[in-house]
Amino acid sequence: MGFSMGMGIQWDPPTSRGTFLHPEIYREPGILSGYRPPRSSVSQCLLSIFHMNNETLNVWTHLGPAGYLLWLLVSHLRALGADPGAGPFLLYLGTCALYPLASGAAHALGALGGAGRHRAYCCDYGALSLYGLGSVLAYSAYSFPPEWLGSTFHHFYLPVAVINSALSTGLSCYSRFLDAERPCLSKASRTLAFVYPYIFDSIPVFYRLSRCVSGGCSEGSLPLHSRHSVCALLTFLSFTSRLPERLAPGSFDLVGENSGE
Repeated sequence: MGFSMGMGIQWDPPTSRGTFLHPEIYREPGILSGYRPPRSSVSQCLLSIFHMNNETLNVWTHLGPAGYLLWLLVSHLRALGADPGAGPFLLYLGTCALYPLASGAAHALGALGGAGRHRAYCCDYGALSLYGLGSVLAYSAYSFPPEWLGSTFHHFYLPVAVINSALSTGLSCYSRFLDAERPCLSKASRTLAFVYPYIFDSIPVFYRLSRCVSGGCSEGSLPLHSRHSVCALLTFLSFTSRLPERLAPGSFDLVGENSGE
């Protein structure tokens, strides 16, 4: 049964499986219950994040880090704002805060009707692309191999990344229109839109890592880059395989949801 949450808004907590009939695009493999009512209003979507459903943890694990990163950005702006060499770092930190904020908002609004839902996730994809550009700025300023500085690749690195970012956002947004009729093509297109820019953006870091593996080095930042690469690989595997929820459908309904990404 629904209950009033103030202002006359009714919200039905997802207490049992099969409570609502959902179009296929609102469902995820291995997630059987906990869905919010499809085609909810903006108010219902926002109020729903304060009640347990299969997007609650997803939203708050994005918004929490976004708040911390915003605080970190403000702190560094006060400390480094007058340092011209800190510009790329501050822009990168800003995109780090923007991406989880946009992603959390997209997941919070993921139960909207078709057009609103797609717009929310397209904003999420755009923020992800901006995060990629922030990474490119930081890599170009601080992480380029010394022997590549001033090279043709260095000169074209940022312009190509901007083009990749625009194409990635367009392709990932377009893939949403394929969800219902061609879900496999939609998933493949979205995966390509995420993976290719990441690989291109990370070429300087991959080169430095490979050079250290083959010849050894003592650069202090490389362990951090290594962990970042491993986390990116794990994210890719989770996104493409939908594990662990595929292994035990229904067991990860409140912690395994990642819809619309």
